[in-house]
Amino acid sequence: MHLIRIALASLANRRFTALLTVFAIALSVCLLLAVERVRTEARASFASTISGTDLIVGARSGSVNLLLYSVFRIGNATNNIRWDSFEHFANHRQVKWAIPISLGDSHRGYRVMGTSGAYFDHYRYARSQSLRLAQGRAFADDPFEVVLGAEVAQALGYGLGEKIVLAHGVATISLVKHDDKPFTVVGILERTGTPIDRTLHISLAGMEALHVDWQNGMPARGDARVSADQARAMDLQPKQITAFMLGLNSKIATFSLQREINEFRGEPMLAILPGVALQELWSLMGTAEQALFVVSLFVVLTGLIGMLTAILTSLNERRREMAILRSVGARPWHIASLLVLEAFALALAGVLFGLALLYLGIALAQGHVQANYGLYLALSAPTGYEWKLLGGILLAALLMGSVPAWRAYRQSLADGLSIRL
Repeated sequence: MHLIRIALASLANRRFTALLTVFAIALSVCLLLAVERVRTEARASFASTISGTDLIVGARSGSVNLLLYSVFRIGNATNNIRWDSFEHFANHRQVKWAIPISLGDSHRGYRVMGTSGAYFDHYRYARSQSLRLAQGRAFADDPFEVVLGAEVAQALGYGLGEKIVLAHGVATISLVKHDDKPFTVVGILERTGTPIDRTLHISLAGMEALHVDWQNGMPARGDARVSADQARAMDLQPKQITAFMLGLNSKIATFSLQREINEFRGEPMLAILPGVALQELWSLMGTAEQALFVVSLFVVLTGLIGMLTAILTSLNERRREMAILRSVGARPWHIASLLVLEAFALALAGVLFGLALLYLGIALAQGHVQANYGLYLALSAPTGYEWKLLGGILLAALLMGSVPAWRAYRQSLADGLSIRL
């Protein structure tokens, strides 16, 4: 206890240097834990994006590409699927439900997805949570109705009854807009923390109505244009879709139906298992994830080296202090223990301050991060792995503190201050 009081008093005497050292360690600890929290939440967010879907089917390409555009709304399909191919497998004896997906349009940088009512009935995310409407209802018979994701409604300030114009393509700024066929907001989904929040949902009939008068990828001109009222009276059965999701009656049939789809002679298609594709996608990101973690560890190491440097540079100035301690009966190992305790105290203060900075940052940025990146950073106690990281930092501080401790021990002997037995 006496050594602890002396160590604290010594640090208080050098408070400015000590505070700078503590702050450097705290920042590095905060960065390390923040990276770990974001990494863990990003993995959980990936895994919770889709649940309960047995197969995702699209044009033949790569499994990751199919997953990205059908679930995460990133990128585009290499080709479309014929509607009769979708109906063939939607009516398959092993299929319980099927959700068609049609992509290609956007609104102010947010993707538009055409689908059917089965999407609201059967799509699941996280631990089999269903989609719920915060306001309004799902789209019905009118093809020009849209249901907004929570982030779209919040970011753009839209409410029920709002008239919006969709644009062709997925660019943030589009030169080709469907301004002759505005959509009415009839519903807003509750926040899910998934790409659903950043999506505008319309019916397949609405998607078809937008392009009913298009030819060769361009809108019709003059009298050839079809108005919204005219489109409502037309047959809006889609001819093609981008992809579809399947839920099966039995999980046992998953692989046999996947093989049947992949070998389908009607057109080249690819069926993937969402869980397997998610793992493949995450493994591709693993290198960047580990690199970021290693950088964070080096930042912590830099903070500890700064502490070591501060203690070492103060040794010569403190030889008089140590001589006084030796004169009142302190042994060389007391001097060494004093410096180890100082290093541990600085590291412990840095760890505690770093935790405080982490929770303060999460409290301030929690809403912004969730709204813009779909990551929910909880104000929860450190996990077992995080406690191990913090313990490793304190152990590293003790090891580094042994360097100036050993040097001080040698100096005290060299100064002829050791007690004669």
